[in-house]
Amino acid sequence: MSVPEKYTQDLLLAWQGKLEFTALIDGASRLEALALRPLAAVLYQTWLARNPASPYEHIVQFNLGATLSNENDLAGAEAAYRRAIRLAPAFIQPRLNLGTSLERLGKLDEAVEEWRWVVEHANAAAPDNKPLLVMAFNQLGRVLETKKQFDEASAMLTQSLALESEQVDVLHHWISLRQKQCAWPTYIPVPGVKPQFMKDATSALSLLSISDDPAAQLEAAQRYVKKKVLLDAPKLAKAAGYGHKKIRIGYCSGDFCLHPVSLLTVELFELHDRERFEVYGYCWSPLDGSAMRQRVIDAMDHFTRIDQMSDEAAAQQIRRDEIDILVDLQGQTAGARANILSYRPAPVQITYLGLPATTGLPSIDYVIADRFLIPENEAVHYSERPLYMPDVYQVSDRKRPVGNKPSRQECHLPEQGFVFCSFNNNYKFTPEVFDAWMRILTRVPGSVLWLLGDNPWSQANMCKEAVARGVDPQRLLFAPRVSPENYLARYQTADLFLDSFPFNAGTTANDALWMGLPLLTLTGRSFASRMAGALLTAAGLESLITFNLKDYEEKAVALANQPQEMAQLRAQLQAVHSGGVLFDTPRFVRNLEDRLLPLVQSASHSIGAL
Repeated sequence: MSVPEKYTQDLLLAWQGKLEFTALIDGASRLEALALRPLAAVLYQTWLARNPASPYEHIVQFNLGATLSNENDLAGAEAAYRRAIRLAPAFIQPRLNLGTSLERLGKLDEAVEEWRWVVEHANAAAPDNKPLLVMAFNQLGRVLETKKQFDEASAMLTQSLALESEQVDVLHHWISLRQKQCAWPTYIPVPGVKPQFMKDATSALSLLSISDDPAAQLEAAQRYVKKKVLLDAPKLAKAAGYGHKKIRIGYCSGDFCLHPVSLLTVELFELHDRERFEVYGYCWSPLDGSAMRQRVIDAMDHFTRIDQMSDEAAAQQIRRDEIDILVDLQGQTAGARANILSYRPAPVQITYLGLPATTGLPSIDYVIADRFLIPENEAVHYSERPLYMPDVYQVSDRKRPVGNKPSRQECHLPEQGFVFCSFNNNYKFTPEVFDAWMRILTRVPGSVLWLLGDNPWSQANMCKEAVARGVDPQRLLFAPRVSPENYLARYQTADLFLDSFPFNAGTTANDALWMGLPLLTLTGRSFASRMAGALLTAAGLESLITFNLKDYEEKAVALANQPQEMAQLRAQLQAVHSGGVLFDTPRFVRNLEDRLLPLVQSASHSIGAL
């Protein structure tokens, strides 16, 4: 008997109220296995209509909800889960799934409410409940993190780890949350979690704030790739290229919105030589309605949203467009879609800006760099070959709007005294550099440290750490987030930018130097710890590059006491702003294009570092 005939028989029996519960489950499972979920849903719905008083009704409602959810009928799934809960209020599974459906419907608060019910009511002593509780804690931790409720998110993940210690993804987020809150040290004992397992669970992105060892970063990236990335996907691109008159260059990103990547790259897209290049954008970014997003779209010759496509379908689209060079602007950062690259939809694939480290992706051929950023002796620690730019690796936008310079009073700064600032994201801060900052404040009377008010927990923790180091926490001032133009204007009110280490300022360093604010950096071995140094080298300000914490501290104190040297630095930055290579975006674009052309012309791709 064929499956359709069996389905017809099961459906008739269900209509007659004669289909046994076990036969229903078996029949629906067969249909689901054959990708006939709509028929499974009809079978469940018919059975429910004809068996209104069945003791199994709550289970069937749950199964119906799962089937509808898999068919993306989220409203139908929500209704089925809620009926299952009304019939059996202690039934945990539909509450977990209902939370997921509500999240997908954009009802985050209602989703959190369902998962909270599970963690508050499920009996942890019951062995069958343990995986359900772990799931609920993890869902809460993940969603609360997206809602920027970092302290409670950490608490949820800690409870999850107490139930099941060896969860790589949970530890990954737990470590990141501690960094975001400046909860030092980052690594603290967690019952049942071995210290080495915790270090191995550290994401490539989190590791940037912990170590400047490029070999360790390569290892972390490769661990991620091995566990998460498709490595045996069929290769789609025509290896020998397509012979287009104009090179088709595609940029793919989930950050084509008001995001640092777009803030840096938008003028690059605009300035590509249309006689030689045709520019494509592949986007899975939020629709934030920003002027920056519209400017990115307008800068592309072709712009395709791929957020509703699978990775394979997106790769197929790129292949149909016959892209010659695909530039990934995401790396292993949040929202990355590395599996698109796994299908190799373009013959040449390059990574740029998104992750300031090696991606570890075998599908990436090149990383855009300069010789300060990735010294040739360190290139062995990158899975990609460096594509060396002659001046600087980082592109800039010369059209960024700037607000009016605010007064010290408007910024809630003291009228007198030296203003150090560091507007980096707080997760880049480490206790070692914070120690130096507090010593600098101690040695420069009347000075203050102006920081980004990233979140209340990082602020409270840094104030507590200042007290522990004998510094009045009122000397730490926190600036709220504001619009990009007003954020840039702030730099005119500070005196010296103190960089973070080992994760340097990237876009933030560019912004500071563009606005004429001298920046003091500490340089190490890794990509992330050399970003600001690369910009300062291009600006001819090598005197602001230090290579150990002692020199960093001494230089900061010296500059705060040498107003004449600070004035000279500002004057040099004005010259760089108007005529230096650092902000010469047309020059950058021509140099990049000149390096991309040979990659397309070489069918074998046997070129080494360029």
